[in-house]
Amino acid sequence: MDVSEIIIAGDTPGIEWRLPVFRFKGRTAAAPKTYIQAALHANELPGTALAHFLLQRLQQAEKDGAILGDITVVPQANPIGAAQSHFGELQGRFDLGSRTNFNRDSPLIALGDRDRLIDDLDRYSATDRLKRQLLHMALGADLMLDLHCDDEALQYAYIDDAFWPEAGDLASALDMEAVFLSDGESSAFEEAVAYAWKYETGQKKTRLPGRLSVTVELRGTRDVYPELARKDAEGVFRFLVARGVVTGDEETIAPFAGIVAPLDNIEMIRAPEAGAILFHRDIGESVKAGDLLATILTRPGLADGALEVRAPQDGLIVTRVSTRLARRRSDLMKIACAAPSSAVRKPGSLEA
Repeated sequence: MDVSEIIIAGDTPGIEWRLPVFRFKGRTAAAPKTYIQAALHANELPGTALAHFLLQRLQQAEKDGAILGDITVVPQANPIGAAQSHFGELQGRFDLGSRTNFNRDSPLIALGDRDRLIDDLDRYSATDRLKRQLLHMALGADLMLDLHCDDEALQYAYIDDAFWPEAGDLASALDMEAVFLSDGESSAFEEAVAYAWKYETGQKKTRLPGRLSVTVELRGTRDVYPELARKDAEGVFRFLVARGVVTGDEETIAPFAGIVAPLDNIEMIRAPEAGAILFHRDIGESVKAGDLLATILTRPGLADGALEVRAPQDGLIVTRVSTRLARRRSDLMKIACAAPSSAVRKPGSLEA
């Protein structure tokens, strides 16, 4: 295992960021190359815990001569965000300087322009240099796993149509309960990787056999436990064995049996007004159209001081917010449904 650091100079004197990178050299040139990163949103740590146990597993595989394809792991992909606390609370999702989501505004390039990402890096801010160097590493791989988590959530993933249904092996190996089929219309990291592959020859490809770029949502922010991390690491290892990246006892990965929903079929449940949230339903529950999901206490104590929020159609509650105070139109839940939502959705990501 080779351990190195990428040093990113800060935007003010005396500051620099260090990005540890773990690399394993494969012994078969034809085997798929893999890139795995965690905590691009620096306050989302289930992926960092997974990477810790996965690295232990990979070190043993290396001793056994079992690593066929090159593997790169970045357990904490965002040292800039990890240092940004505000009033004692880690702010790892948005860069405090640019107010930009760390998982948005990734450069959208064709694969042939990969090396231009790291040309003349001094022209860019520290945050953009970080994004460019992460993307440069990812585009050297065939399989890319970007490990995130939601607020309160089931295990699920965002997977571009171009990789489905082949990516069902990863969904099954990680015991996911839902897959959201994304449309490739945002600048999120996993979509920037897919974009480069799609436009590798100039003309857009709609299928990318042998490749995978995915955002894995490892449950919720508080689901950071050794048992879960070990289980998830074993799931990723099983996936790597199945894809021929590592040799091992090949278990048959069962076909994915969870919910598969295009983004248009995700009901984003939002608060109609500001107030305290009383949830009536939890993640993992199936609901019917009209079921009471939450009550918003808009004016506590008054006869008209509570508003009901009901399910617009049948579906599975995949995520829920952990806060209990809603702003007007703030997100409450995501429900995966069999039919498209009647709400208007812009192409791209569900959230900012």
